[in-house]
Amino acid sequence: MNKIQCEILGLSSSPATGGAFAILLKDISSKKRLPIIIGAFEAQAIALEIEGINPPRPLTHDLLKQIIDTLGGTVTEVIIDELRENTFYAKIILEVSALTYEIDSRPSDAIAIAVRTKAPIFVAENVMESASFISTTTEGKENNDELTGEENFVPNSKEAKIAALQTKLREALASEEYERAAKLRDDIQKLTSKN
Repeated sequence: MNKIQCEILGLSSSPATGGAFAILLKDISSKKRLPIIIGAFEAQAIALEIEGINPPRPLTHDLLKQIIDTLGGTVTEVIIDELRENTFYAKIILEVSALTYEIDSRPSDAIAIAVRTKAPIFVAENVMESASFISTTTEGKENNDELTGEENFVPNSKEAKIAALQTKLREALASEEYERAAKLRDDIQKLTSKN
């Protein structure tokens, strides 16, 4: 499997996703960006570690890291290796006593473990091709504190275009912009009807 190394570009909340968060991964060798919707707990766990904030008691991902360390294990990498029915799948690659294990994981948990263990984050090339965006911002202009506005991203595939339009549609409906929502719905129908 071909894989692409990525780094975390930012975290953002979105009212349109019912309180969920999005994490944006950046291909370190190109302008491709991969947004993944994650839960609030996992977003908090990732943000706390990135900011270097130590909670008074270990969180779940801190506990998992302590267990791995105590057993003499090493997280060598995490990989987001599959996208099925708009759901991402990941694996944590773990070495213990010269044996390698692949542990199935949600991408959010795998990333939370990766930031704690300083393990590299990879995305399978086919997943990146089907779900990434290409950033149109100029180098040095990106805001690493939050996700860059969606107007700065150009979808990389038909599926990504549809996903981006569906997100805009949800936001338009949530803010009761029905004329905009109708236009977005029509754009989605045009894309889905093309073969």
